Amino acid sequence: MISVNTSVNLVLPVGTRDHIEGLLTAPIVLVEYGDYQCPYCAQAVDIVREVQYELGDRLCYVFRHFPLTHLHSHAARAAEAAESAGVQHQFWEMHYQLFQHQSALSETNLWHYAHNLGLNVDRFESEINNEHHLRHIQEDMRSGEESGVDSTPTFFINGVRHVGKWDAETLLNAIPHHGSYADEHY
Repeated sequence: MISVNTSVNLVLPVGTRDHIEGLLTAPIVLVEYGDYQCPYCAQAVDIVREVQYELGDRLCYVFRHFPLTHLHSHAARAAEAAESAGVQHQFWEMHYQLFQHQSALSETNLWHYAHNLGLNVDRFESEINNEHHLRHIQEDMRSGEESGVDSTPTFFINGVRHVGKWDAETLLNAIPHHGSYADEHY
């Protein structure tokens, strides 16, 4: 019998191991578990950007890897590419490239993106070929599984899993003490 984790809390606290836009000290922390080949995660990019715009420096956004390799054959390699770019201080630049071009994630495409970002391509290639960042990706996946993640994107707001729709209005309304998005914009 398979045990299903129904946890609604984030098991692994956000910290310096994470890829963060914003400050760790922000009062609102939005964590996304995502897959670079998932079309819903690509849709979530603009939604997260809208939430970031609305909340400004009150938001810390965290992206964690959760490649659904049984559905997306290039997702794990794309996560490696993002991590390798991160070592060269270009995680977010690669992150957005991968989502923007998610139908073109072959190894040739990944090297092309690395080159366009001005990365040390030899180092990038070596790290990917040696699965240098696989442990970090596996830690993300394990923490996701332990937190009840089973699909992408999955969001956590201040450590609590967000269940249901994940459009900008719904996410903003789910944030404690944020107020009604509709009241502020209509």
